Formats: sequence, C-alpha cells, structure tokens
Amino acid sequence: MTQLRTVQVLGGGSAGSSAHVRSLAAGLAARGVRVTVCAPAALEQAYDFPGAGAHFAPLPRRSDPAVVGALRAVCGGADIVHAHGLHAAVRAALAISGQRIPLVVTWHTRSHSEGARRHVLRLLERRAARAATVVFGTCSELVDRARESGARDARLAPVAAPWGCAQRGQQGKTRAELGVVDRPLLMAVGSLMPHGGYGILLDAARRWRGLDPVPLLMVAGEGRERAALQRRIHREDLPVRLLGRRDDVADLLAAADVAVLPSRWEARSQLAQEALRLGVPLVATAVGGVPELVGEAAELVPYGDAVALASAVSRLLSDPVRRAELAAAGRAQARTWQTEDETVAQVLSVYDELVQSGAG
Repeated sequence: MTQLRTVQVLGGGSAGSSAHVRSLAAGLAARGVRVTVCAPAALEQAYDFPGAGAHFAPLPRRSDPAVVGALRAVCGGADIVHAHGLHAAVRAALAISGQRIPLVVTWHTRSHSEGARRHVLRLLERRAARAATVVFGTCSELVDRARESGARDARLAPVAAPWGCAQRGQQGKTRAELGVVDRPLLMAVGSLMPHGGYGILLDAARRWRGLDPVPLLMVAGEGRERAALQRRIHREDLPVRLLGRRDDVADLLAAADVAVLPSRWEARSQLAQEALRLGVPLVATAVGGVPELVGEAAELVPYGDAVALASAVSRLLSDPVRRAELAAAGRAQARTWQTEDETVAQVLSVYDELVQSGAG
C-alpha cells in the first residue's frame, strides 16, 4: 500500500491550533503517514514539529503570489492538504487550485472583528468553506456556521487538548513560589486581546476587593491589550497580576482555587479543558462551544456581565462543598471527551475516505 502523504497548513498558529497540529502530526506519523507541516518559522521552535515525526516547511503568514507558489510546490505530491484556521484555508485553496487534491479545513475558532473587516472575514469564511472537501468544526456552532457558509460537507471534530503534567496535590509549592499562601488564588489564561473579556474581568476584580481575604487574580498570557490592562490595574489598585507568557500554565492552574474564563467566544477552550481535568472549579462565560464542552461541571455566566462573574466567583470561594462538587464533576466530564488518539483516528478515517473516493 502506498504511503499516505498529507500537508498540514497553519496560518498565524494560535496555541490551540498549533498544539493540535503537533499532536495530529505525531499521531499520523506513528501510523505510517508522511506528514509535512507548513507554518511560520517561529512555530517550529515553539512546537518542534520535526520532533513529532513531521517534515517542516517554513512559510510566512502571507497570501502573496510567492508564498502561494511555495505552498503549491510543497502540496504538489500530497494526497490530502489539511488547513487549520481561516487564513491557512484560503492560502491552501489558492495553492491547490486546479489540482484534484482533497482539502480538509479545521475551524478551531471564529474571527473577531467589527465593521468593514468583519465583512471581509465573512467573505473569506465563505470562500474557505466552499473550497473545502470537508470542513471540521471543533464545536457544533462552528459546524452550523460552516454549513451556512456553503460547506459541502461539515462535521463535528472535537479537538483534544494535550494533557498537562501538573498534579492537583502539588499546589502548595507553586503557591509559595507565587507568594500566595493565605489568600485565595484565581487563575485566567489566554491572549490579552479585546475578545478575551479581560476588561470585564478587571471590573469583577474591583468587586473582589471587598472580600476578606482579598483574592489575587493572576493572568497568564500576552497580547496587545497588556499595556492598557496594566495601566488600569495600577490606577485602580486592583488585586491582579499579569504574568506574561508562561510555560508552566498547568502548574499555575493546578495551584488555583478557581479558574476564570471571561471570553467573548470560545470553541474548545484549553483553559476549560485543563481546569476540569485537574479538578479546578471553573467559572466561564456561556458562549460558543463552552456549554457543550463543560456540561454541568462549571459555573456559567453571561458574557460581559461583570456582576454575575464576580458573584459566581465569590460564591465559590465561600462554599468549599460546591468547589468539591465541581472538582469531581469536572474530572468526570473530562473522561467523556475524545482523546488525542481518538482524534487522530477520526481524522485519518476521513483522509482514507477521501482518498478512496477520489474526492477533490
């Protein structure tokens, strides 16, 4: 049997999509598939795709003729091209135009823009959806959006986040290192972007100043909103610490009393997955794929409602029984999720289906 050849195309490479491609590359390579990953050069250093058994082809995050031509050359001998994210999908569609190579596209999230840019991104979504042989949506809402955008075949593919190595029972050492021993620790993780909801989170933190002891909120992540958030924290003397980008997020999360996810929209949040696996009580916005992901194992609040967010966290901090219930429910919910191995098997079965049918 001829070795299956696939090219995985990443655009900007969010943490979730990059980690998924790394996991997928490793699983496919272990099953005898020849994998090439095309992505910006910086992602090779961060995710070590060659270490997963894949060939790596650096590709800038642009769609000019030179970049499209380079991608076309890489994809020329592929049996399947699999693009992750909107911009990667459009670039891949241009690169394999006129060739009978099936294009699989995974929508990991949805775009966040307003005004004219929002209209342009919606047009790109339609173009990507219609060019794809199969669109994977990581939550039901994205599957519906792909179908509304004209996808010929849209399927649910709940991407599994890699398991962290932290243990909930080792949080004492981490808390001591952070200087948080005698007060509650709240943890948020994500890119500091407008859609992250961090302004609302700071509104909630202002309300937590009335608690005794006052909880400390730590936020791991970087983004263009950091300077503005830091100025506000200083100006209002908020009990919040911005940690920047960290490579020990699982350890930090395991040390927390409560995890907080204030986002405007999420599909399969890595923070939510890691928190539930670790048994860390989670307060999250009821948006996108979050309710589908967490079920009854988290406290859900409306997006943009700082009062509801602050109240939900305050209630949990004062109720150890409820926190214990959520910890147990979170671990149970996590056991129902698709594993990394099952995710690879699902993707490979679709690849085989497309190759055997001659789709393109």
